[in-house]
Amino acid sequence: MFSDGVFAIAITLLIIEIGVPVLGSDESLSEALWDLWPEIGAYALSFLTIGIYWANHNALFRLFLRTDHVFLILNVFFLMCIAFIPFPTAVLGEYLDNADERKAAVAFYTSGLLLPAFSWFCVWLYGNWHELVDERLDPAYVRLLTIQYVASVSLYLIALAVSLIEPYVALAITVGFTMLYMLPPRARRYQPVSGDDEL
Repeated sequence: MFSDGVFAIAITLLIIEIGVPVLGSDESLSEALWDLWPEIGAYALSFLTIGIYWANHNALFRLFLRTDHVFLILNVFFLMCIAFIPFPTAVLGEYLDNADERKAAVAFYTSGLLLPAFSWFCVWLYGNWHELVDERLDPAYVRLLTIQYVASVSLYLIALAVSLIEPYVALAITVGFTMLYMLPPRARRYQPVSGDDEL
């Protein structure tokens, strides 16, 4: 599947940005490896983020019974945002321990995480408004997902604003948000049929 291929390439590119350290004349290998902590931390966070998007992308598309051209183009936009993540990840890893450039690096990285959240919301909103979603789904469940995706975009916007003041706090917000999304997605709920509350 095309989408799975994009996820696989994006998640693989993350590790390519971490190079084997070259030792200075008075530097030990352990010191050089320790100096890679920003790159390794950024790699781990982005790997989890992309992995979670992959898992939830598969779950989300089970909610749609049909597609159209615009819906597919919006999904391409979402995948483009996913493929972009390795670049801000590399910038964060390179400049996180630079006091002068830390705010810019974290703001750029947070922007890189905001893009897929926003494009994900666009895919959902379009599919919902154009009745591509399974009509058997409980309207309350559909509204709950919409609220959840609005909240996601809002939290990344908050993290972006915070990054301009306290970059480590902004990173803590994104890490906490990522951990929250490691929970299984909400079980699908359908409208009652023959007196049943749920299929």
